Amino acid sequence: MTTPPPQGNPFAQGQPPQGQAPYPQQPGEPGFPQQGAPYAPVPPQPERKWTFKKIKNIVVAVVVAGVVVGGFIASRDDASTASVGDCMSIGNPDSITDPDLEVVDCSDSKAAYKVAEKQDGTSANCDRTKYAEYTETRKGDSFTLCLAEYSSK
Repeated sequence: MTTPPPQGNPFAQGQPPQGQAPYPQQPGEPGFPQQGAPYAPVPPQPERKWTFKKIKNIVVAVVVAGVVVGGFIASRDDASTASVGDCMSIGNPDSITDPDLEVVDCSDSKAAYKVAEKQDGTSANCDRTKYAEYTETRKGDSFTLCLAEYSSK
């Protein structure tokens, strides 16, 4: 006698009984019995404490920001921002290398010079019979100011 060939997938190990799913039901699927709330209650979060490290980092950030802002404000009135017609004060008249020139209002009593010419580059020269000369050289940015004496009278 011959045996009839098997029906369905010949590689299947076993067939589930009639009327059952091939895999067991998972939580959250329709028909799965729910017990109580779907999620456990969330425990309250502990209060965040101010640690020394956190306070130190905030203080350092505030100090750095203050230095940056202070440097920007201080550099707004230096010689590099001067243009023709601006009045200048000299903060350190005895220094040859750093006279500490600063742009001031012409009505200010500190105004000692008025910018007559501003020339780009280090090879610029002022007429020394008429003007005092100030040259500043920075990385890629050099200029010369020709300064006429100024009195606010």
